[in-house]
Amino acid sequence: MDLEYSHEHQAFRQEVQTFLADNKQRSPTVRRGKPTREQIEWQQLLIENGYAARTIPKEYGGFGAEPDILKSHIIAEEFAKARVVPGHSGDNRLVPTVLELGTEEQKQKYVVPSVRGEMSWCQGYSEPGSGSDLASLTTKAELDGDEWVINGQKIWTSGAQYADQIFCLVRTEPDAPKHQGISYLIFSMDTPGIDVRPLVTMTGEAVFNEVFFTDVRVPKDQIVGKRGEGWFVANTTLRYERGGLGDPNEAENRFRRIVEMMKSETVGGTRLIDNPIYRDRLLKLQGRILSMKYNGMRVLSHQIKEEEPGLARWIVKLNGCELNHEMARLAIDVMGELGILYDDSPYLRDAGFWQNRYMLDLGLIIGGGTAQIQKNMIGERALGLPKEPKVVEAGA
Repeated sequence: MDLEYSHEHQAFRQEVQTFLADNKQRSPTVRRGKPTREQIEWQQLLIENGYAARTIPKEYGGFGAEPDILKSHIIAEEFAKARVVPGHSGDNRLVPTVLELGTEEQKQKYVVPSVRGEMSWCQGYSEPGSGSDLASLTTKAELDGDEWVINGQKIWTSGAQYADQIFCLVRTEPDAPKHQGISYLIFSMDTPGIDVRPLVTMTGEAVFNEVFFTDVRVPKDQIVGKRGEGWFVANTTLRYERGGLGDPNEAENRFRRIVEMMKSETVGGTRLIDNPIYRDRLLKLQGRILSMKYNGMRVLSHQIKEEEPGLARWIVKLNGCELNHEMARLAIDVMGELGILYDDSPYLRDAGFWQNRYMLDLGLIIGGGTAQIQKNMIGERALGLPKEPKVVEAGA
């Protein structure tokens, strides 16, 4: 991998830095909920300048640039350094899935407004009895004329209370083997028969939801891929989701926040950065962040060449989520008794960012496929190790 920056790339970095210096004040505050006017306008500005949806074709709402691994890296790096809300390419799970497997009509209908920030999504995958074994899902869809009629329940559905649309796995062939009877449907969250019930997590916020479907009617053409082949489409989505959960630039940005805090906070007149135990932990995390950063560039290199990244891709989600939680744990530890404060305490540091991330990142080790499932997939699919033996039930 050649990491030398040409004159072109050095000039491009300066261009990004100038844009951020001129427009940083326009960056909206990150918060959950439906996209605000400020967020949509910011997204449009980033697309116009090629800093969001950079390689998505113009006909689907993007900037339409040719892939350039170093330019993409420069954008992510400079936005992270400036602590500016980065642009996006729409939902990082749904948009690339539809671009890869959807029809032309679906790309126009869903990708364009999603990329522009005008349409938000939630994911209907997990069910109360089908989490790690997702293929055992029971939410069903039966074809009635030109419509699917959906009945069932989903759980841990992030953002369902304000999402415009949902991409949802349903069982359409009840007699087929469990991996072969699933279809991937897209429909509006305003469709009659959908009941969303928020779930308050250990962060104190309602991040997740239960979603109930009672005779929800969806046009039959709102299916991605073929009927009964939703497991393949779902795994395409999961591939993009897992990559998004291990963003090395975001990890690097958080690391800088810890360093700044350790330089400014003191105990007994000594800066925390000068404590050898904490500094040792900090340096170990820095080494992991650097390895994660270069592994991410290796994955991008393979993708640009249309090659399968293999093991490099499989480790992204597992490593990224565990690393983020370890950083939050260090931040909580170095704050001492201040690290257990919440809400509106006058001594709260960084608006409680690290307390929230400690809880949320612990959940993300489970979300998108638990760490244990990830390790199984790495062992079996990437390293070619034998599968775990199946337990035979008594009397079978």
